[in-house]
Amino acid sequence: MNESSPPIRLRNVTVRLGGRVILEDMSLDIPAGKVTAVMGPSGAGKTTVMRLITGQLKPDTGEVWLGDQRVDQMNSKTLNRLRRGIGVLLQNGALFTDLTCFDNVALPLREHTDLPEQLIRRLVLLKLQAVGLRGAAELYPRELSGGMNRRVAMARAIALDPSVLLYDEPFAGLDPISLGVSLRLIRSITRALHTTSVVITHDVAEVRKLADFSCIIADRRLVASGSPDTLNNSEHPLVRQFLDGQPDGPVPFHYPAPELADQLLESERRA
Repeated sequence: MNESSPPIRLRNVTVRLGGRVILEDMSLDIPAGKVTAVMGPSGAGKTTVMRLITGQLKPDTGEVWLGDQRVDQMNSKTLNRLRRGIGVLLQNGALFTDLTCFDNVALPLREHTDLPEQLIRRLVLLKLQAVGLRGAAELYPRELSGGMNRRVAMARAIALDPSVLLYDEPFAGLDPISLGVSLRLIRSITRALHTTSVVITHDVAEVRKLADFSCIIADRRLVASGSPDTLNNSEHPLVRQFLDGQPDGPVPFHYPAPELADQLLESERRA
């Protein structure tokens, strides 16, 4: 079990993808040992933040720190070692459908440790017990509901007792009961493993129940950060538009197409 978990720091990060600026000179501090919710409109760069933390993506400029380790300067060998301390839960769970739940959870232990199979079995059953699915160990993902698959994926994500846990839209498509179970699990696992947990989410209503710290990314930058109550009391127009679900505001409905707009204006002038 981890005795401490690292803070995550992005310093003046700029990311360009496909000719678009996704993040521009953005700085963000994610506190250690807490649950942090990263929110924002679709396409704002939330998943990009997650990819920066895991080293899947390097910034064009700026720095990415995990504790005292600078992620964006690591070579492949060092990065692979770092990733063993990071658990990731993808939106759809990403379980291997031809493996049982037991074997899905055992996979990282078999790949990254030399533990005997008897000890691996005890650890896997312990992780499945933690998410309430020990009895489903020999079942296949196709035999379980979507919410149960997500919980098996969570057991796999914590198999190596990571110091950092990243959740990409963990509540998408869940019924109210499964959502409530997931909320409780994220908080209890964060406390039990002393992890730094980062949750990418659109579920504004659930953030106050879940997060110790929250932030909103929009327009290529960090718009607001603080406790959920701090954000809820903000009068910033973009924060209010996002939290209240307002269709009109700083975030436009139409994707900007300046070249097309200029062409249309020029055609109108000529007409």
